[in-house]
Amino acid sequence: MPTVTEALLAMDYGPAPESPAIALDWLKRGPFGHFINGKFTRPGAVFDTVNPATGAALAQVTQGTGADIAAAVKAARKAQPGWAKLPGHERARYLYALARLLQKRERLFAVLEVLDNGKPIREARDIDVPLAVRHFYHHAGWAELVADEFPGMAPHGVCGQIIPWNFPLLMLAWKLAPALAAGNTVVLKPAEYTPLTALLFAELCIEAGLPRGVVNIVTGDGETGAALVAAEVDKIAFTGSTEVGRMIRQVTAGTGKALTLELGGKSPFIVLAGADLDAAVEGVVDAIWFNQGEVCCAGSRILVQESVASVFTDRLKARMARLRLGDPLDKSTDIGAVVHPVQLERIQSIVAQAVEQGAELHQPGSFDGCFCPPALLTGLGAANVAMQEEIFGPVAALMTFRTPAEAVELANNTRYGLAASIWSENITVALDIAAQVKAGVVWINGTNLFDANAPFGGMRESGFGREGAREGMLAYLRDPAPGGKARATLPAPVALPGEGGGAGIDRTHKLYIGGAQKRPDGGYSYSAQGSQIPLGGRKDIRNAVEAAHKAAGWGKATGHNRAQVLYFLAENMAARQADLAALSSKAEAEGAVARAFYWAAWADKYDGKVHATQSAHLTLALKEPFGVMGLICPEEAPLLGFISTLLPAIAMGNRVVAVPSQGAPRAALEMVQVLDTSDIPGGVVNIVTGPRHDLARTMAQHDDVAALWVFADAETCAMTGRESAGNLKPVWAENSARNWAGTEGQARDFLRRAVQVKTVWVPYGA
Repeated sequence: MPTVTEALLAMDYGPAPESPAIALDWLKRGPFGHFINGKFTRPGAVFDTVNPATGAALAQVTQGTGADIAAAVKAARKAQPGWAKLPGHERARYLYALARLLQKRERLFAVLEVLDNGKPIREARDIDVPLAVRHFYHHAGWAELVADEFPGMAPHGVCGQIIPWNFPLLMLAWKLAPALAAGNTVVLKPAEYTPLTALLFAELCIEAGLPRGVVNIVTGDGETGAALVAAEVDKIAFTGSTEVGRMIRQVTAGTGKALTLELGGKSPFIVLAGADLDAAVEGVVDAIWFNQGEVCCAGSRILVQESVASVFTDRLKARMARLRLGDPLDKSTDIGAVVHPVQLERIQSIVAQAVEQGAELHQPGSFDGCFCPPALLTGLGAANVAMQEEIFGPVAALMTFRTPAEAVELANNTRYGLAASIWSENITVALDIAAQVKAGVVWINGTNLFDANAPFGGMRESGFGREGAREGMLAYLRDPAPGGKARATLPAPVALPGEGGGAGIDRTHKLYIGGAQKRPDGGYSYSAQGSQIPLGGRKDIRNAVEAAHKAAGWGKATGHNRAQVLYFLAENMAARQADLAALSSKAEAEGAVARAFYWAAWADKYDGKVHATQSAHLTLALKEPFGVMGLICPEEAPLLGFISTLLPAIAMGNRVVAVPSQGAPRAALEMVQVLDTSDIPGGVVNIVTGPRHDLARTMAQHDDVAALWVFADAETCAMTGRESAGNLKPVWAENSARNWAGTEGQARDFLRRAVQVKTVWVPYGA
């Protein structure tokens, strides 16, 4: 007779099916049209949406056209002024109603999501739908508070939102709730594969009495999404692949549309020798085998310290072998169906390439239909395709490291920067690694933790912008536009002798790179303000960026230390005020000195925050510098505009490559002597004069420039947006002139755009 232990080990889970009956009854209402101006349209040309677990058609939905998008945008435009004028309390009541109605139909939404997407019912029921409800409740609160908490800011207007197929309902909530709370109206395009919960949500909008046109939903494929991006909307919010995000960035450049992108990832999952290995193994289950690995922040790159790698790998293989693959509607299922055969083919193709490149595949079970068994790849190097490319399936790649420093190097050996997970019982080591990993979200001894009050978003080619919390609200609000005229396009400077500057010894001006005055690489100068000004070029920008990277210690200094240096700079500017005034004006020189003191004051006061999220966690939203920033300073107010853009960037810990006024650069070049005597480390400030348009292009294309500010003509603003799509750096491009002497010259927007938020989840309490 077997022992109890033996009997338990021999037992298997019995079936625990969830009934799809009510969801199937709702599907009989199809075929479905779009939801425009508060009602469903007649179905047009339709396509099938398919249950990936069975291959059976679920419903027919309408393929959106350019005319459908135009009608939806027109309805949203008409509704937006009235929606924005509602008191915050009134908008909050609508959001609260949507939260309550969604909560009352949680099981229907969960089952429909499973049928449409293929994810296990446990995950849809316990994670997706409750989190969607949480977002509507949370943003009902923001709607109440928006006027008090964001004074002077206004909604963008009409927002176009494009969401992916991996979390259809949750992504809808992430996008819709903050947009509506801020006073925007929305045209939302759900993913082609998974439109059904969005259409069901449209019925809740009717039931809640939401004003017509506030929410519009247009279904369709990528062409529908492209039509929405090209439409007359004021903001685009996109979650999806980096490749599509790059195209959207190029198309929207120069249009004036606000843009947030939440893109792909290749997140490291770091296991240190002192970690709780059993907990870390369960962490891997949540990191990569949750939602079939169809998670942008999935911990798909497992990095294990060499001394524990063998034990950890054995435990991980054993745990993987016990995962249950099968019917997504069965409550005993761990891994459901891949969303579509095309995605399954992509997963299999990348795995095959990884094996060809030397990886060893461990994959219990076999493929059947649109199901992919969980898999682990070992014995591979950092250049293997499975370590570099986002697989978006239940496949993890594992390699080892020896020291924490090597772990950081491997973790950052990717073009992405969405998330990271660090496992160690030594919190000091874990936090040290968290500070060095380039990721928008870092979980310590946990993974895939989300909350509506926690900022979520990426760095580098994982996109820019944040969703959730105050930062997510800021993405749907705008500051007042500058009141000046549009900046004119400047002719390129001519490298020929110009007018003389009068008798006396000529003043030799040079570029300022790495704390030293340098002649331009090309050896040319151009005439401006009666002097010969160095004509910088591509190689000078390259040298300046290299020098800025070497000055990384500036970003590690405390805010207090940076403030002290900037106060000293302000004092030295005051001592040279007469010289600066001679090259600009008395008023501008006085304003520049005052502005220097102002930004010095902010250096140690623009703080991060501890967000209230889940119990037993501290959720830290840390404001970190981008690193190396490019500045195309304004042509107007050559001294004050230069100081007003330069100083907030370095006050936040960035190092900059600045291109000052092309026509009147001498005041900025005069600042070189002030910088040299003000304790600012070499490389923190680099100044390259010359053809603004060409220098802006070089910095936009430079992969080692992490962010770019452009105060220039419309052509240059549009060009930098397009050219920066290579590494998807955030670009603040502004064509209208500012009143640099007034409040526009010291707006809070300068601080917000000088930092990126890193969200760190730290265990706290029991």
